[in-house]
Amino acid sequence: MQVEVWSDVVCPWCYIGKRRLESALEMFPHRDQVEVVWRSFQLDPSVPEGETHPTLPALAAKYGSGVEQMRENMAQVEQVAAGEGLEYSLADAVSGNTLLAHELLHLAAEHGRRNELKELLLHAYFEEGRPVFDVESLVPFGVQVGLDEAEVRAALTDRRYLAAVRQDGATAQALGATGVPFFVVDRKYGAAGAQPAELLLQILERAWADANPLITVPAAEGCADGTCSV
Repeated sequence: MQVEVWSDVVCPWCYIGKRRLESALEMFPHRDQVEVVWRSFQLDPSVPEGETHPTLPALAAKYGSGVEQMRENMAQVEQVAAGEGLEYSLADAVSGNTLLAHELLHLAAEHGRRNELKELLLHAYFEEGRPVFDVESLVPFGVQVGLDEAEVRAALTDRRYLAAVRQDGATAQALGATGVPFFVVDRKYGAAGAQPAELLLQILERAWADANPLITVPAAEGCADGTCSV
């Protein structure tokens, strides 16, 4: 069974959603037969590459709220994150274009390291306040999960995985995603947003039942409805 998750590395709800999916999988008896595939989705591809800016005032301006109101909103998200064991400091964050980070994730996928890199990037950005927007910032993350430094630099410089990132975005749009995280199980069941672990578990169970229906043989003599006939 395959679970695809479209997300961005600077989306606070995506990290929360990742933790909730992990909790759901821990409760799922067939978790060893589930493949989780992380897909690329940029929240704001319009941000020019190479530019960064403080997140707090930018979001306040985007949504037409005051800076203090946005700070309060961020604090509420931080509380939710804390409930999943995550320590955010959203008001101090810096935003930028995440295209290169997604390209690096595709390179990591070819080496079987995408899951490790996904966790590393999310942790670095949200819990350590580290940038994830340019080649020099991203190379150490690739090396940390076992990728060759020269290959990382070459792949990011020649934009080897740009088309793959864009294809992920196009697929998400075709499937009806308007935001992230966006969970899709076996390309049949979808769930938008950082759904509770219990709901994600229900989706996993339903998908498993669909893929593994009970096969019965013709009925024989037996007891039913609390009675037996002889």
